[in-house]
Amino acid sequence: MRYGKEFFDRQLRFARVVAALAAIPLEQALLDYTNLYVRFGLGRAFDQDHPTWRRYIQGLSQTTHASDWTYSFYLAHAQAGRETPLVATFGCFSYATPDSQSIRLHFQNTDTATVSPLSIDRLPMRLSELRALFDHVRRYEPEAESVLGTSWLYNLRAYQRLFPEAYIASATVADNRFRNMSLWGQFLDRNGGLKVGFTEDFLRRLSKTTTVRELASCFPLQALAVSAPITQFHTFYDSAM
Repeated sequence: MRYGKEFFDRQLRFARVVAALAAIPLEQALLDYTNLYVRFGLGRAFDQDHPTWRRYIQGLSQTTHASDWTYSFYLAHAQAGRETPLVATFGCFSYATPDSQSIRLHFQNTDTATVSPLSIDRLPMRLSELRALFDHVRRYEPEAESVLGTSWLYNLRAYQRLFPEAYIASATVADNRFRNMSLWGQFLDRNGGLKVGFTEDFLRRLSKTTTVRELASCFPLQALAVSAPITQFHTFYDSAM
């Protein structure tokens, strides 16, 4: 998915507020408090000396049109790398293996239907995808013992109903997710544009923020971290057949 320019504009605006409140250079705020490094295809090392990052920062310092420069840089580098190496994909769901004993779930809207991918009409399809994913995991990841996830989506009942109760009940706020789509993704619609309501709420909160400690509360929904034994998932999807 190609993200719209406004998505980057909001991150630039947030970084400027961070820089002012924390008394740090804008360059550092962009690295530590936005998703730009990842969106430029640079991985997750967040190396301030990465040559591509240095080119972006140099260009930013030489332009009076930061928004245009940032978006053109994104368009030129968006395909350079993947945020997370994925093992397998089943419809809207995929998984990665952070280690041999766990899998991490990811969601991306690949549904071509005109309704929301999380609507009640699409519930059977989403459950079918997850059932196929965990059948694959049972066959090809025999050492996996736990399932992990981190996303703003776990705040939504429409997403929660796709998973075992124990998994959802484990939810805790994932601190310091400013670099991640698990937090920023809440502002995007299915086409990569901005959700007006979420964005306006974010900007309203941002305008009232006076301390670094309040920055996380600018986001309407927090990223939630969840986990549960993989046996819970096998039982849940087997019973949903």
